[in-house]
Amino acid sequence: MTTEGSAELHGRLPWFRPADFTAEQREYYDGLLASPRDRGAVLDEQGRLNGPFNARILDPRIGTAIQRLGAVLRFDTPALTGRQRESSILEIARFEKSGYEWVSHSKTALAAGLSPAEIEAILQGTDLETFSAEELLTRRVVRILVAERDLSDAQYAEATEGLGLVTVFDLVSLVGYYQHTALALRVWRVPDDGPFG
Repeated sequence: MTTEGSAELHGRLPWFRPADFTAEQREYYDGLLASPRDRGAVLDEQGRLNGPFNARILDPRIGTAIQRLGAVLRFDTPALTGRQRESSILEIARFEKSGYEWVSHSKTALAAGLSPAEIEAILQGTDLETFSAEELLTRRVVRILVAERDLSDAQYAEATEGLGLVTVFDLVSLVGYYQHTALALRVWRVPDDGPFG
């Protein structure tokens, strides 16, 4: 595969076609499609990769490692409920003004049990009584992590006592992964129709 001569762009990058993949890129592509991700969100009608997945094919070794981490964080973090995980991702998307992440995870947040009113509250940076105390603490911890890049001793004590050490580890990992994704989406100018215009 070359990065030159492709007529159609996906942001700043060529929108790479599966017919042009190297064997290593094909392996990344097939592994991504075998993951639990929604194929409709990952692929367009021509089989090209959407969002951050298109850029990750530039270096499929790193792309594969990143997509595997993302799959574990999305689908195999039993310390987090679906509501905690998706509200956390939406908090990151709001902070980063990442429209692609916001649109994608608004849909998965609904599937995880968040209501449209709860999703709107996250977008506005407010709370509703329908969030549990654990969910509110989770969101607060994520907001501190994305804004401060740290937890003070008091914040760390509150987080570990209220959520547990494993959950705090998972949240730190989730923040790092989704901030990385938001950065990639921004740098590659991936098109999105999110609310941050």
